[in-house]
Amino acid sequence: MLRKIPYKWLVATAFVMALFMEILDMTVLNTALPILGEHFGAETSELQWLVTGYLVSLAVFIPASGWVADRFGDKRTFVLALAIYTGASLWAGLAGSVTELLVARVTQGVGGGLLTPVGTAMLFRAFPPHERARASAVLAIPTTLAPALGPVLGGWLADNVSWRWVFLLKVPVGIVGLIFSAVALRPGERTARERLDVLGFLTGGAGLATLLVGLERGAREGWSDQASLLLVTAGAALIAAFVVTERRVAAPMIDLQLLRNRMFRLGNLILMPAAAATMGALFVVPLMVQTTMGLTATESGLLTMFQAFGMLVMLPFTNRVFQQVGPRRMLAGGFAVITVSQVMLALVDAGSSLWLIRSSMFLMGMAGAFIMVPVQAAAFSSITPQETARASALFSTARQVAASLGVALLATTLTVRMTSHLESLASTAGEAARAAAAFDAYQDVFLVAAAVAVLGVIVSFRVRDEEAAASRGKPAPEPAPTTLEAAEVTP
Repeated sequence: MLRKIPYKWLVATAFVMALFMEILDMTVLNTALPILGEHFGAETSELQWLVTGYLVSLAVFIPASGWVADRFGDKRTFVLALAIYTGASLWAGLAGSVTELLVARVTQGVGGGLLTPVGTAMLFRAFPPHERARASAVLAIPTTLAPALGPVLGGWLADNVSWRWVFLLKVPVGIVGLIFSAVALRPGERTARERLDVLGFLTGGAGLATLLVGLERGAREGWSDQASLLLVTAGAALIAAFVVTERRVAAPMIDLQLLRNRMFRLGNLILMPAAAATMGALFVVPLMVQTTMGLTATESGLLTMFQAFGMLVMLPFTNRVFQQVGPRRMLAGGFAVITVSQVMLALVDAGSSLWLIRSSMFLMGMAGAFIMVPVQAAAFSSITPQETARASALFSTARQVAASLGVALLATTLTVRMTSHLESLASTAGEAARAAAAFDAYQDVFLVAAAVAVLGVIVSFRVRDEEAAASRGKPAPEPAPTTLEAAEVTP
């Protein structure tokens, strides 16, 4: 039966299952942390390491993923990563202490750090250049649904079943994905013969992990926290050492020469405003509605799900629009709509209808489809199959940093403006005045996000449609696939 399915869709199916499981894990745990604290008698500082430990492990192995896939083959690496991730999820669900759960989470990060970049490389190798926009739309499905479902699902499982099912629910999906991947995927070529760039692995992995932990801590504790500043400084220094190392070694772990490709470089740059405006807003909106409007975590999750609805509405049309108008106008239009959505959020106050927030989130999701699909398709349009694994590792690293920078930027703005607005009140100010001051702070945050989205519009106009021509070309005539071999498309 699988032989009748074009190979590119087999790859897409395997990767969507794995990516959905991994991204769901990033969001589903947060709502269950208070119940975990009660179960294990753990402090908040201990529980936070369940999130941070995974983030550190993820950051260490993302840069190495390209070399591992090239050295051992993408299928072998993908299946191994999925096995590690699934096994660690089972371990986490059965953990008997916070320490054991933390070790399981770090192990999950090893699998997750390899899973996404290698899966992305497999997907872009399986889809020919003129179908990269369609492949990007496939990627957008799990990256949209999982963050939307995570908080709601995590809260419901923790409240009504058991916190253990926050981890155990991913095990059946992982097992199905493992069996499917082992049977359906073809062994990838082993193109790397050189040894691992150990110095690059150490400086790059440690630098990225330290930077992300510092950004996360700074957003949570405030930038007067000396430990946060020290972590960010150390991370930046290690990344600088990594860049110097990679420019000097004969076989770098991450090929920074790929950034000489103008379209690929712009694609990585566009991730920054996209993540700051969208991921930052997805972080701030739940805080606003729970702390100032009295919504529960579950109600908050149902509210932010409108962002996923908006993206799902637009995804079926993105490839057709991309082929017709190209990436430049799609990106500029997407960022323009995100700007509007942030301004709408800046209008929210105590008397606002929740439909104002829902409408804004819906618009943000629609615009997100018009940004993420073309930026990935265009960025990889002139990347060769041999470069795909390492380009995917670099792109995934940039996306992880961009998301963390976006959250840190808006969280820091919120802290500073909240303090400023509350300090401006008289000591006798009542609850209504304090609530109004809080809304003023959130409005300032969304105006910053709108300004960042405007920056995205400006950067989008640097994109040249002709540089993404390979991702918009007409497909060559192909015979109807009758076997798996005939159906496979080689980029």
